[in-house]
Amino acid sequence: MKIYFLGAGALGCAIGGTLAAAGSDVTLIDPYQAHVDAINRDGLRMKVGDSERVVRVRAALDAAKLEAPDLLIVLVKSFHTRAAIEGARNIVGPDTAVMSLQNGMGHEEILSEVVGAGHVLAGKTYVGGVMLAAGHVIAGTQGKRTVIGEIDGRISERARAIAAEFERAELPCEVSGNILGAMWDKLLINVATGALSGITGQVYGSLYAVPEIEATAIAAVAEAMTVAEAGGVKLSIKAPRDAWVMAAEGLPYEFKTSMLQSLEKGSITEIDFINGAVVRIGRKYDIPTPVNQTLVAAIKGIERRMEAK
Repeated sequence: MKIYFLGAGALGCAIGGTLAAAGSDVTLIDPYQAHVDAINRDGLRMKVGDSERVVRVRAALDAAKLEAPDLLIVLVKSFHTRAAIEGARNIVGPDTAVMSLQNGMGHEEILSEVVGAGHVLAGKTYVGGVMLAAGHVIAGTQGKRTVIGEIDGRISERARAIAAEFERAELPCEVSGNILGAMWDKLLINVATGALSGITGQVYGSLYAVPEIEATAIAAVAEAMTVAEAGGVKLSIKAPRDAWVMAAEGLPYEFKTSMLQSLEKGSITEIDFINGAVVRIGRKYDIPTPVNQTLVAAIKGIERRMEAK
């Protein structure tokens, strides 16, 4: 299967590199010249558990000279989704599937507006990644599943084919007839750790050593679950603490959430698509979400401080 990754940050490299190592025809598309050059020159260096390997995979700065793939996986930061897919519209062929594996909620609507709803399916992944340097990542893939599905709940042949490609690379992948529930399940994971890690500056190991952080995380997840259930969403996560526990499973002590990575780079975060989505949808159902609202406010304050420097 010919697979392009639109956005080759830590997560795009973790998944794309694993697929490439298993024989998939992968191209990583990313706007950062040093990163693309390092991958094309030296290969993609991937730290997986206690070992490290180099994977040969193509990288490109943009989609201008590429042919249409079978699958275009979107993994840019949420706030870049529209610009990124508009820039790659030329490679979306008649049979190209376009799938977001981004954190948070709301990306499928943007993709559908640009390329047409018929091309778009949804997915969520529990794979993690940390960018160490240009062309060098930590890949948190071991035992981490990906869930994909058609937005209308059909179990399609294209979804089955994508799942088979992931499974061939030993990336657990299931096709779901309840992709909305799967998306909310993943949102609960992000709600549990992302903002709290960003605010406190803690990697996973130290984040989980503070009881007060755990209590706040569980309260934030409980709010999100209440909002999801008000919308009729069927969750597989049954208790708020389960999301907190699941978030760190299989990840090393030094692992960083994507929100912390963004702040450390001086970048704005995806808070509006994660905790902000809980607050926004909560208002729709008249459900108060004070914990998530506070986390959003704190992250927005940090972003504001960075802008003022």
